[in-house]
Amino acid sequence: DTGNDQQLYECPMCSLTCTNIQILEEHVDLHLEEHSFSEGGNLRDLELAQWLQTEEDNRQRSEEEKREKEEFKKLQRQYGLDNSGGYKQQFLKNMEREVDKGRMQPFEYHKRKADMMECLAFGIDDGKTKTSGVIEALCKYYQNENKDVRHVWLSTGVDHFHSSLGDRGWGCGYRNFQMLLSSLLQNSLYNDCLKDTTLIPSIPKIQSMIEDAWREGFDPHGASHFNNRLYGSKAWIGACEIYSLLTSLRIKCQIIDFHKPTGPMGTHPRLLEWVLRYYSTDNEGGAKVLCTSKPPIYLQHQGHSRTIVGIEEKKNKTLCLLLFDPGCPSQEMQKLLKQNSDGTSLKLLRKFVGSLKEKQYQIVAVDGVLSLEEKAARCHASQVLTSEKIP
Repeated sequence: DTGNDQQLYECPMCSLTCTNIQILEEHVDLHLEEHSFSEGGNLRDLELAQWLQTEEDNRQRSEEEKREKEEFKKLQRQYGLDNSGGYKQQFLKNMEREVDKGRMQPFEYHKRKADMMECLAFGIDDGKTKTSGVIEALCKYYQNENKDVRHVWLSTGVDHFHSSLGDRGWGCGYRNFQMLLSSLLQNSLYNDCLKDTTLIPSIPKIQSMIEDAWREGFDPHGASHFNNRLYGSKAWIGACEIYSLLTSLRIKCQIIDFHKPTGPMGTHPRLLEWVLRYYSTDNEGGAKVLCTSKPPIYLQHQGHSRTIVGIEEKKNKTLCLLLFDPGCPSQEMQKLLKQNSDGTSLKLLRKFVGSLKEKQYQIVAVDGVLSLEEKAARCHASQVLTSEKIP
């Protein structure tokens, strides 16, 4: 109350004094509207921030999925699993390029195409990338070598096969199998196993042979990696596929996994020691050159595979592998056939321990014939296949 008895009304929200209740109500309503607007604005800001964050999360997820798909497609292309065709398609495409560049005449294109189609129809290799007689030439060379080789052990005769227009960039595993098979076909121990494989198969034929092994039940986990299909693709193969194929043919073999370096500077001396034992067991003696009955060894590392055809032991006891590389062309391999070679061409084959610095190596080594019962047992075991690891 005021001195003149006028009624006063105080705002409960800001202590403003009004002389009229109606004015006070309007004033309080303004406070409430302002508060309501403020709260609603905060709510809208929160909703907007949450929406923006959701949109950013969705964008990042979409970009990540896109990157993953691109990486997956890149890997598919790299390992020949992108349905872009196989040996035949690549062969024809590369020959067309050769014609376009003037490096091949049209008549030669048509002749080579006809030859290729005939070989593929029969499932045999055309032999155009094959070099024979290298092991025999090495025997003669080492007999006359008087410098630093104390002993050398060599595989039974092995033909060298290099990649062609149809498999360049992905065919090393198949070419190494051809090399291994060329040696097994010269060994009577394997005649019964290979009675249906008297000629070196073409790469598409090898692909279908591996698929046959999968259908028998070998390595279902590995088969699923290729969606159970190799034929007509550019798919890379490795030690497990070679093991499955050999075992399906009743050829006894094993995978040895050198899963980590065992020497200084990331080297693998245990690998060379294992190879020496493989060749020298049952082949010991005073002879400098031992042409053994041992088949060559399939050697795999990340991105490439080669074939071990022998091993040198130097007079200072160091070891040196002798390798056939499917990436080496015939012109270079044929230099090794010259009997008067001074040994310089052997640089193509020699690999000392310091040259083997991949993180991991696998080998597939052949050692005899399996009975039907042993084959069945290995088929069952391959369904949980693990390779032996060298500690």
